[in-house]
Formats: sequence, structure tokens, C-alpha cells
Amino acid sequence: MQKLNQCIKYVLYFIGIITTNFFTTNFLQAQQWTNSADGNLQFAKTSIKKLNANSIPVSAIKIKVDPSKTFQTMEGFGYGLTGGSAQLIHALPKTQRAVLLKEIFGQSEADLGVSYIRISIGASDLDAAVFSYCDLPKGETDSALTHFSLSQDTLHLIPILKEVLAINPSLKIMASPWSPPTWMKTNGISMGGHLLKKYYASYANYFVKYIRAMQAKGIKLHSITMQNEPEHGGNNPSLLMDAVEQTEFLRDYLGPQLKAAKINIEVVLYDHNDDHPN
Repeated sequence: MQKLNQCIKYVLYFIGIITTNFFTTNFLQAQQWTNSADGNLQFAKTSIKKLNANSIPVSAIKIKVDPSKTFQTMEGFGYGLTGGSAQLIHALPKTQRAVLLKEIFGQSEADLGVSYIRISIGASDLDAAVFSYCDLPKGETDSALTHFSLSQDTLHLIPILKEVLAINPSLKIMASPWSPPTWMKTNGISMGGHLLKKYYASYANYFVKYIRAMQAKGIKLHSITMQNEPEHGGNNPSLLMDAVEQTEFLRDYLGPQLKAAKINIEVVLYDHNDDHPN
């Protein structure tokens, strides 16, 4: 009986080795897709050259991956879908547009599989024209946002987003503003300036209205940021919004209004370039 148990132990041991090797060979190997400048390779799966451990120079940098230690969670991979890009894609013939969007957002091995995108709240500096969702003639204000409208986004961006979500319903979308309406700003123009303190509550409501209006269009947002490039006021549109301003705006206005509206959404801070990681 003791010999039988020992035999079973060895059999299970060897099965474990075979299973581990099979799993490592088939599931844990890095995979590579390649595009070539001449167009002969377009997102083609290509083999990775395996190095002989003895041929690696002693001076080479070695990266050790420990799967037992985990850190931050990767939420997805993607890029910014600007209003300008949406306009150009929307102008394509329907069949050609469908092929392009499928290649970008499709989930098959032949597709890029983009899973996270970023859009602008109002115009970015890559739109054909500057606009907000509550533009008024100079000198007029609208604290209650009675003139709020997504009309500009319904021309190109929202139709493209709907086509994209039909391809990948689980796509995560982040939304970021480049500038609030000009009447909310210290300089009264779309470029630079700061958010006037007296309009903090109105601007928080602006976010709430935007999130709800997008939801009504069938577009659920995963996250928002309070300001694109908050330390750079040189784009048109743009806004300067330092850490103190963002802290107060989120703590005393945006956060409470999102909570009161029962909107569950991520708010990402310091949406800036890596040239000033302060």
C-alpha cells in the first residue's frame, strides 16, 4: 500500500510538471504583432526570437517578473478620440467607416482591440471650431445653465461613439474639458484664464448635466478629469486650474454635486503632461 501511494505521488508529480510546462508554453509566452512601413505586414502576428540564456551579455539589463506581486490595475489601452478625428471618420463612406472602426475597436485577433478612449467635454484644440455647451453673447451669463446643449457633439462625435459602442459595448470612456464657457472665466475668452470662484457651483452642475446628457444618448462615461493640461493655458481652448483650485472645486462643489445626483464615476486628478510631474 505504501509503494502504491508512492507511485501515485510520483505520477501526480510528473503530471504537475507536464501541466506547468504546457501552461507556460501555451499561455505565458509573450506575443508580438507587427506593422511594416511598406504595408506588407499589417498587424500581423509574428514569432518572437527566443534567446539562449548563455548568449545574453552579463552587462545586459535583466527584468524579473514576479507574478505573485501585483500593483496598480491596468484599466485599458487606447487613445484620445478628438472632435476633429470624429468629424473625419464620420465623413467616410459608411462601409469604409465600418471597416475602420471594426479594425480599431473590434475584439478579434485581427483587430487592435482598443478598450479605453478619451473625449473632450466641449471643444478641444483639435476641433474645427471652439465651443462649449453653454455659449452666450458677450456680456451675458447663465448660472442655471438653461441654455446647456450637446448640439455640437451630435454632429459627429456622438454618432461615431454610438457606432463604436455597437462594436465594443464594454469600451471605457474618459471625458475631459479644455475650457468652461467663457463667461465663467476670469479673462472672458476661451484661451487661458481661471475659473471664477462665483461660478464653481455652476461649473460643477455643468459636469452633472454633461454626464446625464451623454447617458441619455446611450453613452456611459467611465471617468472624468477636471481639466486637460491644467498648467498650460496656451491652447485654444484652455484653462489654468492649479492644485489648490482643483482641490476646492472637487471637495466643495463637484464631489458633492456628483454624490447628490447619484452619479458613480471616477474623477482623475492632474490630467497634465509628463513634462512637469509635480
